[in-house]
Amino acid sequence: MRQQYGDKPIRVAIVGPESSGKSTLAEDLARRLRRLGWAATWVEEYSRAYYADKPYVSTPADIAAIAAGQLAAEDAAAAGSRILLCDTTVLTCKIWAEVAHGAASAQLLALYRPHDYDLTLLACPDIPWQPDPLRSHPTQRDWLLALHRQELARQGIQAVELRGEREPRLERALRSVLALLPA
Repeated sequence: MRQQYGDKPIRVAIVGPESSGKSTLAEDLARRLRRLGWAATWVEEYSRAYYADKPYVSTPADIAAIAAGQLAAEDAAAAGSRILLCDTTVLTCKIWAEVAHGAASAQLLALYRPHDYDLTLLACPDIPWQPDPLRSHPTQRDWLLALHRQELARQGIQAVELRGEREPRLERALRSVLALLPA
């Protein structure tokens, strides 16, 4: 975790299995922080834009391109923002590559910098499954959560786990972000 913020925004990673409420949380959290007067920006999950005009096919090259696009979107959104809320990160791409292809490519691993985030929020899949063309593991969300926990532990990252209904998740996430900000 970075301790000096300076001109750089506080980066918040919002990770977790598919259909665990990451996008909803990111959007809600950005809205709430802006109401409190903070310049908060939500960086949407890049894979949605990547697959918007093409069929969903997962190759190692696609996953690496998505990871690069996610990082580029974060960097572009950082200008003028005090708080950057990242709806997924390269961590998700790494786990996706390992699940779908057995391993993450060297190109993908070169992009994997989990310590670039000041806070990691881990969304738990205790909410109803929502079908989506980019989702493929409706019965394996707990297993995917375990993979996220294992990788975060391996990296020495203490994630804040978010469970339950929408508002309690948002309140816990908000408290965690506000704790990083100056009074």
